[in-house]
Amino acid sequence: MPYKPIESYGVIGNLRSVALVANDGAIDWCCLPHFDSPSVFGAILDDKKGGSFKIAVEHDSSHRQLYLPETNILITRFLSEEGVGEVIDFMPISERGDNQQHEIVRIVHSVRGMLPCRLDCEPAYDYARAKHRTEIVPEGAVFSATGADFALLSPIPLQQTGKGVQAEFVLEPGEQVVFVFRQGGAGEGRRLIQAPADGQAALERTTQYWRTWLNKGRYEGRWREMVERSALALKLLTFEPTGAIVAAATCSLPEEIGGERNWDYRYTWIRDAAFTIYAFLRLGYTEEAANFMGWLEARVREHDAPTGPLQIMYCIDGSPEIPEIELPHLEGYRGSGPVRIGNAAVQQLQLDIYGELLDSVYLYDKYVTQVSYDLWVKIRMMLRWVARHWETPDDGIWEVRGGQRQFVYSKMQCWVALDRGLRLALKRGLPNNREWLRSARDRIYESIMRYGWSRERQAFVQYYGADALDASNLLMPLVRFVSPTDPRMLSTLDRTMDELVSDSLVYRYEIGKGAGDGLSGTEGTFSVCTFWLVESLTRAGRVDEARLIFEKMLTYANPLGLFAEQIGSSGQALGNFPQAFTHLGLISAAFCLNRHLQAG
Repeated sequence: MPYKPIESYGVIGNLRSVALVANDGAIDWCCLPHFDSPSVFGAILDDKKGGSFKIAVEHDSSHRQLYLPETNILITRFLSEEGVGEVIDFMPISERGDNQQHEIVRIVHSVRGMLPCRLDCEPAYDYARAKHRTEIVPEGAVFSATGADFALLSPIPLQQTGKGVQAEFVLEPGEQVVFVFRQGGAGEGRRLIQAPADGQAALERTTQYWRTWLNKGRYEGRWREMVERSALALKLLTFEPTGAIVAAATCSLPEEIGGERNWDYRYTWIRDAAFTIYAFLRLGYTEEAANFMGWLEARVREHDAPTGPLQIMYCIDGSPEIPEIELPHLEGYRGSGPVRIGNAAVQQLQLDIYGELLDSVYLYDKYVTQVSYDLWVKIRMMLRWVARHWETPDDGIWEVRGGQRQFVYSKMQCWVALDRGLRLALKRGLPNNREWLRSARDRIYESIMRYGWSRERQAFVQYYGADALDASNLLMPLVRFVSPTDPRMLSTLDRTMDELVSDSLVYRYEIGKGAGDGLSGTEGTFSVCTFWLVESLTRAGRVDEARLIFEKMLTYANPLGLFAEQIGSSGQALGNFPQAFTHLGLISAAFCLNRHLQAG
């Protein structure tokens, strides 16, 4: 089975995990029961060993995908002269808690014509490292592996084919059949297969859930459909039991085909989650913000990390241990190895996380509910730590593995942390050493203006003493560090447009000129940076220019409105998919641009 383009996938989920469904009807990625659990289907990382679950019409047909409006229920359509068929895929959602049944429901429907169909289901548990036993039973099939059982409920008789099962069947016009894939603990196979499944009732409940959730939002501006799709994608990346938010649904999808920039994003980065909370607050989804604040408060109450009060990332259950492991038995997407699970960047020092976090806490306190005194005590401890350590070299927002630097963006976010902490203390009358923190905040500002500005480049640079540009500096006016019309910012915008922008697409930094990432090869343009550019241009008054770039950027989404981390030279999706960072950037840019257009 050849690899499909990353952009050919849709995503479904149940707020515990997700599945990626290709437009040919194959589920090529799914980890159960949680985002960071071992994969059950992983053909996207190895098309021979990884495992897949495909249902497709056997006619020579074209493929189309769409979401049931206002939901995360995916419809894959097969169009041919002989007939039209649909596969409706979703993962049912239960009430809050983690005792729900983890399952994928697949409803196959003949819209028109007699449709010959084929099912092929071959799990490969634990990233294809664990063997399993397949048993055909009257209700379907049971797959038993060490520590876990899986069941496929099938109204069609199945045949065993090596490690999996297959079935061929014909649907009459208007006929539909329901298949359910379930996960349970070891020894639960018989219980899983015998529990009845009502696909239509589950579809109705899941539809109602997504539409009820989406209707809580308050966005009414231009690009509403894209903003709502981004909100639905962000919600899919939320781990309901704890309130944690993962950076992306996948691991080791490459930033360069054949390259080694392959990372695991199925964890909660403080930075990404803080930005996501900002997006949720803008849309009116305060419950998600409150849930994440609960998760965060649990982290800040724990003992300090070796790099400071917080690590840059955690597992979705709050565990700080994320060892990075390579899986040499998997070839990687289109031969892009090594395949990695876990993430060694957890050991890095990234000072910017405190600014992004305190900005979100400040907004949460302003728009949702006041922070508790106990949380403030921990925040005050963080502020004091930042005031003492802001001059320390760190690894930066892009997690480069080429050595620590005095990154300008990190300094700026240290300024944001102290600024928001001071504002919060003043607004609520909270006890704090204000003069000392204010002095530290002002020293950071003067330091950036002196050492982070290049007279030669007429731009803010990547790190002190460098002449390389960095797209993260586009956030300066967005966090109110400088005025969007400050001459230094306007000049930085111009230099960024000249050096880092290709049409509407923005590279993170000048590869080979600034801080090296310690890796060979190159990468694509970084999608969220384009949305930062849109917002920075908009705030600078260059609204027409910003709007054209925004509209162009929307054409790089896949047909479902989903974005991966990066975009390649021919417009293909690269990196993990879908990525929260990109979708929250889209939401923020759409808000800003729409507001200026309405005012203009």
